[in-house]
Amino acid sequence: MQKFKLLLFCAALLLLAKPLLAQNGAPSPFDTTMYGRNEKAGHYVHTRGMNMYYETYGNGAPLLIIHGNGGSINNFLYQIPYFSKNYQVILADSRAQGKTADTGDSLSYEMMADDLNALLDSLHKDSCYVIGWSDGGINGLLLAIRHPEKVKKLAVTGANLWPDTSAVDAWVVQTTLDLNDSLAKMKATPEVKRERKLAHLLSYEPHISQAQLHTIQCPTLVIGGDHDVIKPIHTLLIAESIPKSYLWILPNSGHSTPIVYKDDFNRQVDLFFKTPYRTIEKEARFE
Repeated sequence: MQKFKLLLFCAALLLLAKPLLAQNGAPSPFDTTMYGRNEKAGHYVHTRGMNMYYETYGNGAPLLIIHGNGGSINNFLYQIPYFSKNYQVILADSRAQGKTADTGDSLSYEMMADDLNALLDSLHKDSCYVIGWSDGGINGLLLAIRHPEKVKKLAVTGANLWPDTSAVDAWVVQTTLDLNDSLAKMKATPEVKRERKLAHLLSYEPHISQAQLHTIQCPTLVIGGDHDVIKPIHTLLIAESIPKSYLWILPNSGHSTPIVYKDDFNRQVDLFFKTPYRTIEKEARFE
């Protein structure tokens, strides 16, 4: 059990948007925020065989923000107040995560992307801006691939197309494989079953081809840290495979760009949403 807890802790720190502790040992703001448990802003919608929990904030053009593996709405503590000034911010706890329960035996990124599409349908949103972090970035890419009409512009940070060491740091790959092995040996309680599904995603999915990325129609901002758990060369590959894309690699940065670089992240993503996409070629490359 102790080994399992250690592995789960490592995976959470490296791949998920988990709460950070204050330096003085005070409770994390991610634990104390009302985001993710706000009765006034929170709702459930029954869709695709489950009750999906979501919250909305602000008014304006719709903006869907998608959390990472094992995360929840509260991961965007620093994005919600910023973007809700000018957008209607929509956030959901993804299938089998947060307050959205799922008793099924399988879980895939494609399922979660289709869940988000169904949520937007239920809210009568024909299209929206989208931000996705980590697994949320994968879901954002798949939403743009599978439901292109739903995505006006897309910003993804820390996303990957496949789970091997050509895309993900080797130590992280091994850590998540060890986590899968540890979970397989544990008694199959409902909580362990849920953790198995999430861990399986980290080690064995996604499987998105460059050909699929070529079909993405919306302008896309592809973001990563220069020391991200997702290799910068892989982040570059994603950007180069999307027809209308910009690339932003943050220096001295790991996986948690929306937290560690929250101010820069918010401003640059907002600017990307508000500025028409510009094709840069020929003499424009000298500008």
